[in-house]
Amino acid sequence: MRRYLLWRLAQAAGVLWAAYTLAFLLLDLLPGDPVAAMAGAGLNSTQVTPERLAELRAEYGFDRPLPVRYAASLGDALRGDFGTSVATGRPVADTLADALPPTLQLTAVALPLAVLGGGALALAATFTRHRKLRNLLLSLPSVGISLPAFWVGLMLIQVLSFRVPLFPAFGNDTAAGLVLPAVTLAVPAAVLVAQVLSRSLLEVLDEPYVGTARAKGAGRARVWFRHALRNASLPALTVVGVLAGQLTANAVVVENVFSRNGLGRITTDAVTVQDIPVVQGVVVFGALVFVLINLLVDLAYPLLDRRIVTSVRRSPA
Repeated sequence: MRRYLLWRLAQAAGVLWAAYTLAFLLLDLLPGDPVAAMAGAGLNSTQVTPERLAELRAEYGFDRPLPVRYAASLGDALRGDFGTSVATGRPVADTLADALPPTLQLTAVALPLAVLGGGALALAATFTRHRKLRNLLLSLPSVGISLPAFWVGLMLIQVLSFRVPLFPAFGNDTAAGLVLPAVTLAVPAAVLVAQVLSRSLLEVLDEPYVGTARAKGAGRARVWFRHALRNASLPALTVVGVLAGQLTANAVVVENVFSRNGLGRITTDAVTVQDIPVVQGVVVFGALVFVLINLLVDLAYPLLDRRIVTSVRRSPA
């Protein structure tokens, strides 16, 4: 088990390094001059002299060769220093720390909604005896996956904010203002959970041990919840781990639709003004969330399936 944990930690470190390196290289290839954008100097601008631009490039390290900048930037990142925002002059770590709580609040509400909603839909689709209703419920995830998050958000605003004013459309000052963004963020994740879990349940229900449980007199509900759901939840658990990391990225769209403060807002602003340190910090943070959650999911597998513990213990040291 220790060997498995060390291997997973090494993989996590590799993913973070790859995410940082790719973000650094891709952002460096973007057209335009971030220092000129920070100084407000366009092609025809006469407000900022070339000498001042050269001083700013030297101050932010943009005058150095790419390998030198990468090595220095990576070394600083390993110490938790992601540089200074080109647009605001604040440390990137402080900028992310200020924007993080609203985004975490949004994802903390959206993820349980997605799991509960997707799980309920999958159970209803596989538990019902009516074939037409089952086919209808099983088709809903395919329809839901095709709906863009921003479209779902706009429809919710139109119906539940403008026509029937139940929830505020914009801002994050009240708890009610969290409802529509959380639902918008949860819908794409819920339909994916429902799709994976329903398929897994249908496969597990055809397994011989399920037939044995039925032959021993186990009731229908006991077969579903005691025997089938526990084994069928492993693929869905993997999906939940992936979705938990993706929710942070999807929050960029949702927070802009609902005019919420958070990582989405600062990411949009940073991309607009080519604030490379902030964009890179957001990318690395998203990769960190993805890696940590998937590591926790991997460690949770043995709680659902003891065979995983057995196979790890039997593996050669």
